[in-house]
This record gives sequence, structure tokens and C-alpha cells, in this order.
Amino acid sequence: MSNSLNYFISNIPNRPDKPRKSGITMVMDKGLSTFEAKSIISSSVNSIDYIKLGFGTSAITGNIDDKIKIYQQAGINVYLGGTLFEAFYVRNLLDEYMKVVKRFNLDTIEISDGCIEIDHDIKCELINKYSKNFTVLSEVGSKDAEVHYNPEKWVGMMKKELDAGSFKVIAEARESGNVGIYSSNGKAETSLIDIISENIDSNNIIWEAPLKAQQVWFIKKYGHNVNLGNIASNEVIALETLRLGLRGDTFFDFLPK
Repeated sequence: MSNSLNYFISNIPNRPDKPRKSGITMVMDKGLSTFEAKSIISSSVNSIDYIKLGFGTSAITGNIDDKIKIYQQAGINVYLGGTLFEAFYVRNLLDEYMKVVKRFNLDTIEISDGCIEIDHDIKCELINKYSKNFTVLSEVGSKDAEVHYNPEKWVGMMKKELDAGSFKVIAEARESGNVGIYSSNGKAETSLIDIISENIDSNNIIWEAPLKAQQVWFIKKYGHNVNLGNIASNEVIALETLRLGLRGDTFFDFLPK
């Protein structure tokens, strides 16, 4: 356990060394340039575990091969957004999808069904199949604000996907943070989250939390090493200060009584 601080401060909570199994920060790249990729690595490499090339951005971002290599050479796991997986799946092009994964030399893939409906048994079969050669992150929840799963369905799907071979399950919220585990105004669906966490180890879940208030809520509820995802690239350091009690919102959470 260590903290990558530039100088000593007492009573700072420990963060696990990378590669981490808890305290994961997953960052959303929505089309950054190679210059911007180098920039966030320069300031934030020790705080980033995964970078997701959001939705279908990897299909049209310039110099994508070079950018992925920049992330990989910095020791960051990079993967394609689940929506892109669904775009290939719905077109019956999974073989082509895997060619893309291999072209970029990726070792992590996301399997989701937030835009389309995939029979859950089939989804779990895909997770099991790909988990033999890749780290699989699977996502539960719909991107459609009109689609609501009851808590039992959330728990059941997450359990089955973890059993099938998912390294972590992602709790859907979109990059807007107003669906899935959140209400339309971005507030956490506390009763839903409580039931999920009572039945599934929170260390096995990446909670999408793109908004600062959501990040604060999860850190206060589950501690500084909660897994959080869909973090904006320019908010990585700000999130890390929340985890360490170096920002007003969590300033008193980790000090001695």
C-alpha cells in the first residue's frame, strides 16, 4: 500500500499499488488527441487504472493506434466502450470486433447491453468465452431512462455475470450520470444501491460516477477505495484528492477523531 504524494502529510488513507483490485478509477476518453493523452498521463498516471474509449469514439478518433500505445506504454489498461461492442453485436459482426481488439493489442474488453437487449444467458456465455483470454468488464443497466430494473434483477444479473467470469461488473449511469443507479436529477438511488451492495461485494463493482457529488457520495458510503468509473479525464486528480481527504467535501472523513 502506498500513496504517490509529492511531500509528506500525515493521516492520509492508503491507496493500493497498481495493478489495483480495489480503489479503481476508470476514466472516460471521449476522443482525446494524442497530445491530450500524453498530458493526462503526465499528471495522473498513478491515479488511472482503466481508460475507456467511450462508446464508438475509437472508430473515428484520429491517430487512434498511436493514442492507445501511449496509454499502454504508461501501464494503463485501455479498452473499447461497451456501446461499440453492442454496435458490432447487433450487426452480427463479433468476429470483426475481435479483429479490432487484436489490432490494438487490447487485453480488456467490455460486454454490455445498455442500448440493445441481449438474452442474459447469451450475454453470460459471451462473458465466459472471452474471459478465457481477456479481462472482461461487464455492464449491467440500461441507457434508456424509461427502462427500470428492480433491485432483485440488478443483483441477479450481476451475480451471474461475475460467476460467468467478469472481473468487475459496471453499474450503468452513462456519462451524464442520470440513469441506472441514479435518478434523472443525478441523485443516487440509495435503496437500489443498498440492496445491490448488501448482496454483492462492492469491491466487485465499478460504480459509474461522472459527477463530483456522486463521487463524494460513494466515497463517504464505501470508503476511499471504492471503485468509480466514467471519470472525466480532467477530473482524475480532483477525484484522487477526494479519496485522500484533501478536498473540502471529504476533508474530515479520514482525520483522527
